[in-house]
Amino acid sequence: MKFITEILDFFLPRFCPSCKIKLLSREKFICLVCLNKIKKIDEERIEFEFKKKFSNHKIISGFTSLYLFEKDKELQHLIHSLKYNGKFLAGSFLGELLGKKISKELLAWNINLILPIPLHQLKKAERGYNQSFYISKGLSKEAIIPAHSRIVKRKKYTQSQTKMNFLERQKNIEEAFKVTNKKKVTGKNILLIDDVITTGATISECGKVLLDAGANQVYAASVAIAD
Repeated sequence: MKFITEILDFFLPRFCPSCKIKLLSREKFICLVCLNKIKKIDEERIEFEFKKKFSNHKIISGFTSLYLFEKDKELQHLIHSLKYNGKFLAGSFLGELLGKKISKELLAWNINLILPIPLHQLKKAERGYNQSFYISKGLSKEAIIPAHSRIVKRKKYTQSQTKMNFLERQKNIEEAFKVTNKKKVTGKNILLIDDVITTGATISECGKVLLDAGANQVYAASVAIAD
């Protein structure tokens, strides 16, 4: 396998999305130097973010993440390549990294179903895929927990939330989701997956419809947390 990768890299070289140097055969999607520069989230920050984003709403029972999202830094470049440059397999790579980091939480929460935050059909058609689905696939592979992408549907096309505050995001995402198969979520402990969580409004709205559909508890995890 390594030999094949080396041959492919000779004819079709891969480059780090951040520093733009040629990747070595053992490097996946980002060079090791840039990967090691990405700031990891410590438990104290995760607890702070959970209280800030989720605890008051009593919807998300627990939350964890892997990295701190920094503008114009290595992780943003990698996620940009995942979302906009067709590097969908980078999502699986990030999902596997997330799975290795949160194995204790998955066990403590007794997670038995992983669901990616869905994209609206128009946005998915424009992008070609849902990046959170590939993150979920990587996590599912690492954790050996099933992941499904069609149990929750995004029924409302929402505007970009990049420049919105929490209240604007909450209004924008209101009634955006529906559960397509209640039997699949009834009594389950569900983990919702997104690439980057900013205010938590999207996760909370999706969690709300899952609880209304009969889920036992809903948890959340992301590749990164944004300030």
